[in-house]
Amino acid sequence: MDVMCKDLAMRHEPGRPHLVVVLALDTAVAFEVGLPHRFLRANALDPGWPGPATGAHAPYDVHLVTLDDGPVTTSAGYAVLPTHPNTELARADTVVVPGINGDIVATGSLPDELRTLAATARPDARWLSICTGAFVLAALGKLDGREATTHWCHADAFRRHFPRVRLNADVLYVDHGDVLTSAGNAAGIDLLLHVLRSDLGTEAANRVARGAVVAPWRAGGQAQFIDRPVPDETDAGTGPTRAWVLEHLDEPIALTDMARHAGTSVRTFTRRFREETGETAGSWLARARVDRARHLLETTDLPVDRVAAAAGFGTSASLRQHLSVAVGLPPLAYRRTFRPELP
Repeated sequence: MDVMCKDLAMRHEPGRPHLVVVLALDTAVAFEVGLPHRFLRANALDPGWPGPATGAHAPYDVHLVTLDDGPVTTSAGYAVLPTHPNTELARADTVVVPGINGDIVATGSLPDELRTLAATARPDARWLSICTGAFVLAALGKLDGREATTHWCHADAFRRHFPRVRLNADVLYVDHGDVLTSAGNAAGIDLLLHVLRSDLGTEAANRVARGAVVAPWRAGGQAQFIDRPVPDETDAGTGPTRAWVLEHLDEPIALTDMARHAGTSVRTFTRRFREETGETAGSWLARARVDRARHLLETTDLPVDRVAAAAGFGTSASLRQHLSVAVGLPPLAYRRTFRPELP
């Protein structure tokens, strides 16, 4: 699911950064605790950010809090200290819960003090979970009746604890706008880049991704890599074809064209593509076209019909249909969302 988040400007008061509070619980996954700081801090967005001296402020301010304002022991065995008191949770525009091990995952229940602290959050706060952080959001009732995801190896336990949640353990992340969940470790990076893209646009997300040397976009619906063998050399090889497709998105491209470029039969190409990417060639191509259209809508003044042609949709009606399904907005509304200065 790839639903457009609410506009960042609507989530905080004018004149101050969007406050992101990372709630680190005992046994927090060490890698995931640091992800919001790595991907949302000012010098990740722009190493030359001017700062308060010039009257400008960074888009995000990231604070780390703990349940009792003391250190927590991470999954790596070392302790981390909070940067701010847990009363910051009451001010948060976005709350991030990294993955955890231990009792919450084993029992599906939360300590009373955690429920009390979570209750101080603003009703309009956006909640994000990485990996088993979804257990916390589910135990708080934020996922009831909704689709959500977590690391695939914890899927059975999650379903036992939270039967009211529609768990989809085959995707990287799920976005409901106010509540977002992601799968294990690296999927947390995908989720944060998705949030950046939704809040600030493709250019900001791509800049941060380049700085971190990670892929700028893996769609939330892309499959988790679940017990899949890595293709051997004889099976690898759709990468050059994918690169070729991205260079020819303005042209009609069929599955037979991709298979011909890869020098294989359609059946073999389809199998290899799925093994290497976790999705079908058709869904990947549709997503690549939408991504190209989003980029052009955000960064150019091209008319919608020319954007549609450049992205390979052919007609503005086709672009409107695909974009509405992908992000919930037609082309002109999408452009105004990211370029509010336009009439």
